[in-house]
Amino acid sequence: MAFLSDTLARVKPSPTIAVTTKAAELRAAGRDVIGLGAGEPDFDTPDNVKAAGIAAIEAGKTKYTAVDGIPELKQAICAKFKRDNGLDYTPAQVTVGTGGKQVIYNALMATLNPGDEVVIPAPYWVSYPDMVLLAGGEPVIAEAGLETGFKLTPEALEAAITPKTKWLIFNSPSNPTGAAYSADELKKLTDVLLRHPHVWILSDDMYEHLVFDNFVFATPAQVEPLLYDRTLTMNGVSKAYAMTGWRIGYAAGPEELIKAMRKIQSQSTSNPCSISQWAAVEALEGTQEFIRPNQALFKGRRDLVVAGLNACPGIECPVPQGAFYVYPSIAGCIGKTSKGGAEITDDEAFATALLEEENVAVVFGAAFGLSPHFRVSYATSDAALTEACARIKRFCEGLS
Repeated sequence: MAFLSDTLARVKPSPTIAVTTKAAELRAAGRDVIGLGAGEPDFDTPDNVKAAGIAAIEAGKTKYTAVDGIPELKQAICAKFKRDNGLDYTPAQVTVGTGGKQVIYNALMATLNPGDEVVIPAPYWVSYPDMVLLAGGEPVIAEAGLETGFKLTPEALEAAITPKTKWLIFNSPSNPTGAAYSADELKKLTDVLLRHPHVWILSDDMYEHLVFDNFVFATPAQVEPLLYDRTLTMNGVSKAYAMTGWRIGYAAGPEELIKAMRKIQSQSTSNPCSISQWAAVEALEGTQEFIRPNQALFKGRRDLVVAGLNACPGIECPVPQGAFYVYPSIAGCIGKTSKGGAEITDDEAFATALLEEENVAVVFGAAFGLSPHFRVSYATSDAALTEACARIKRFCEGLS
């Protein structure tokens, strides 16, 4: 009898974490590595949020809380959904987890049976398919390539849905591409979903506040109110409030689903960190004045990286509308050989050779379900990004 679970064989470790870890190891060994793999802002948590966490510690708010969130945070989340998205929820329809990843996993664990299918547009965040597999479901990948701006078309969504489909996982702005759907584009997708009442929507809105060029964010239940009763809208404080390590994600949806997710959480982690919850209350209820300056900062970095990568022979980098990633194509580099003698057979070979020869760490496109591409996180300094682009250009110019 095997000791490890058969389920474990269905999944793989996170490639983005692996790249970040590898870059840190090489840096510790003395290499001048520029890491472009981490999906987190490089600036600090706002002072008012830090102060709220400190105040919670000093007030002794360090005990167990309700399994899926303190009432004050649930109220703040309800107010946020109303303020930002025009969505009405009660605290009984809200769940708070240890990061957005746990919220998604709880939803899948609470709903999937063996053979249930989950439609996932590709490129996708690396964890979506593996979480589906861990929960016993089957990911169905619907490709959304460069020719559609990395956006799922209504036709591709329709083709992916079967009688076994239980969920569509939807992410806008997207990790890894930064692609964002307008309300009109979303409406075309929700029209498809209206024709398939057995399909639920899990909308990952984590990058909601990181949008550029006057883009107006919209979320599925907002665009099509008829889908409200079968939509789980997930968000968190990690990206917009630079709180990745605080580990607070949240979602709102039908009360029956929220109760089922609470049951899962009660037998796994129980409540999220009490201190982080109080800090999240301040994040959602306190000043939002830093969001626009941060958007402007990221937009400048985006423009720097897009221009730098498009100057590299063999690379095509579209301009994303949100998040802090670009997802350039390296179709023009495939089949060539690097100065160091590496054959660029695919995007993983490209990323490996780039790290070995130029000390730039990126995540290869196959990890996100669409090749030949790689992902750059531009959530780092202008100086680091400028140097990284120069190294990538030098690497590409050396291909023959």
